[in-house]
Amino acid sequence: YIESVWHILSVIHQGGRLYKGHRVVPYCPHCETSLSSHEVAQGYKDVHDLSATVKFKVAENEYLLCWTTTPWTLPGNVAVAVNPKLRYVKVEQNNERLIVAESLVSTVLKEGYKVIEFVRGEELIGIKYVAPFSFVPLNKGHIVIAADFVKDDSGTGLVHIAPAHGEDDYQAVKENG
Repeated sequence: YIESVWHILSVIHQGGRLYKGHRVVPYCPHCETSLSSHEVAQGYKDVHDLSATVKFKVAENEYLLCWTTTPWTLPGNVAVAVNPKLRYVKVEQNNERLIVAESLVSTVLKEGYKVIEFVRGEELIGIKYVAPFSFVPLNKGHIVIAADFVKDDSGTGLVHIAPAHGEDDYQAVKENG
């Protein structure tokens, strides 16, 4: 059996289809091992997660309103994701300009805001922002990137991305260079 597995790996390698890469996997701090998707699925249940809305500074008094259900991953932030097909708005509230998905602005900000400008998601891509923490300097990062998994049915329509902490985040960062 082992010889057949090594033979298959050899054939795959000779065909140039074997490569070294990275993958984000769930980790068990108690066992100090990675978990398979099967192990994680055994204990899976739907829960109501708490979330946080964070302001990422773009310019003087202008912020991206970013949503996360994992605020403990903010030190690992490298990007903010938007859906290029969604519509966003710049609003003014309390002498600040905030960027949020158009369909969520009344839910997120409740009242006391004024719509200044409508923006398509694709127009936000590439905008630089100030990192929430500066633990690790990046050659390329702390910019708005595109991600189709960003929706406008909850949160703010902008998602905090920490690739070391999530498979979707890792893929989004990888796809956006």
